Amino acid sequence: MISKAEVRPGAGVRYLFRGVMVGDGHRRVGTSLRAAQDEAGVPPGVWKGRGLAALGLAAGDVVSERQAELLLGEGRHPDADRIERELLAQAKSPARARRATVLGRPIEHNRSPKTDKAKERTPWLAFDLVFRPPPTAHIAWALMDDEHRRVLELCDDIARDKTLAWLEESVAEIRWKAGGKERARVKDGLVVAVFRHYESRATESRPLLHAHAVVSVRARRPHDGKWGNLSADSLMTHIVAADTLYTLYFMEEVSARLGWAWEPREVTPGRRPVMDIAGIDRRLIGWQSTRRQQIEDALPVLTARYEERHGHAPGERAFYALACQAADQTRSPKRKELLALTELRRRWRESAIRAFGACTVYRLAERARAAAAAVWARVRPVVDIALAAVDVVAVVYVMRGAFARHHLLAEARRHLAYALGGRPHEPGLDERIVQAVVDDYARPVGRGRRMTADLRALYPGDTEDQAVLRLLTRRRTATPYERARLAAGALAARVRAARRAERSRPRPYAVAVPAASRSHPRPFRAGRKDGRLLEPETGVDALEQTRQTLEAAAAKVAATLQDSQRAREAAHGLRPQPAPAAVPQPHTQQPGTQHTPGRTTGGVT
Repeated sequence: MISKAEVRPGAGVRYLFRGVMVGDGHRRVGTSLRAAQDEAGVPPGVWKGRGLAALGLAAGDVVSERQAELLLGEGRHPDADRIERELLAQAKSPARARRATVLGRPIEHNRSPKTDKAKERTPWLAFDLVFRPPPTAHIAWALMDDEHRRVLELCDDIARDKTLAWLEESVAEIRWKAGGKERARVKDGLVVAVFRHYESRATESRPLLHAHAVVSVRARRPHDGKWGNLSADSLMTHIVAADTLYTLYFMEEVSARLGWAWEPREVTPGRRPVMDIAGIDRRLIGWQSTRRQQIEDALPVLTARYEERHGHAPGERAFYALACQAADQTRSPKRKELLALTELRRRWRESAIRAFGACTVYRLAERARAAAAAVWARVRPVVDIALAAVDVVAVVYVMRGAFARHHLLAEARRHLAYALGGRPHEPGLDERIVQAVVDDYARPVGRGRRMTADLRALYPGDTEDQAVLRLLTRRRTATPYERARLAAGALAARVRAARRAERSRPRPYAVAVPAASRSHPRPFRAGRKDGRLLEPETGVDALEQTRQTLEAAAAKVAATLQDSQRAREAAHGLRPQPAPAAVPQPHTQQPGTQHTPGRTTGGVT
């Protein structure tokens, strides 16, 4: 996952230099950056991003303390000292020499009495993006041998770099003029300093492989090449989409290099599951996540206060805010004892062996490979775009109501993670799923870029199906995610029923196949809409992992409708009538069901 924080002058810069750059440890006064990093046992930071060329830096160069002070602490050129000396040697004034090294607007501008509005704001200098792999990856990285450790670190590097590349190519914008009303893509790219850490902040040291990617706000305009500031809201808006992309890339790299598979695990009942390496003993998750346990212990008290104050349970946004509040309340001070990674791994292995036995620890890799074989047997490297689009729009609509494109993109990437379990996906497949939703299941709302689900496409004309779906999406006793999954399952069942009804007239279904998933791929032909890849028959259920649960949920809802109808009839003294038809199940066809013709998605009614 990815968390974010801003770096501002003052406390933000001090925290960056005294904590983030030295492994979240305690840096003594007067200790150089390199000496503090060696003492903490963490590698030095390195530069990343396509924007380095404009500053005379290269990707992979070590981040020196003076470069970080100038660029990340003052917003100046990382080689400002040399530039100033050369200009002073040319008889330039000190003020002019300093101004020549400033990238964009100086920080002092915000403290000038001539700028009444600007002086009230504290400018941003950088964004601190923290990349953390899924929990079971920390366990495998900490307890397995050095070969597995190095591979997992490589997978983390590749996934992080790909995610940063997506941010600078598709998201990052630079703004200028009053209020930032003029915006455009950056000219070169981003300038990022990456610092790798190994431990969590818990009082008792626990493994937490993560990296701080400190993104400088300075970037160049595309039309004149002048330096300015990145748009903070553009970058922060897409953090969740970047989070899901990083997780997806990390899963694929681990599966490709180690042969492991992934499966969803429910952490909090009724909330989104997280992806874990199949076969890892889940008792080790509790051993590793002592910090999470502290937060979970404090969360019920905050949740009870919220319910007492507002009169209802917190939604997804409110629950996330409460979790952040619990994390702040339980945050422990940084440890002063700093150990090398070799010593940390020895201590972690001994602690896990004492808690769960040597067999549990030393057979982690073997059990992961055995569990992967079972997962690959039921997960096919194929994604049905029509079913994926239905799943994405149902979940986003039920949980948000109105949504933007980046919400769909994040949910499409979650769908690929759940459906493929670590198998590679075709590049651009997430965007194609989002485009299918926009084309067939969404309509604009308001004056902005927001949209909502097209109810005429989601809710069929059939009265019985409509009643079931509305009950699924509006059952307030369940959490929003539970209602979203039930709605997605009911809609997917209807799509499958429509396909079975059309078997007499074979029509193509939109299917995407990863390039390296088959040794002898079958021929494809272009479809009538936006060049999607089409295949005569899929035989693929992209929601296979949740099919049985959704079928049971749909049957339960149908039974609820029957019971409520009988209760009404008994209350009014009416004779019992035949029970209403239930939602069509994936492997049954109800006789006499009429499907209203409507718009199509890849040939699916």
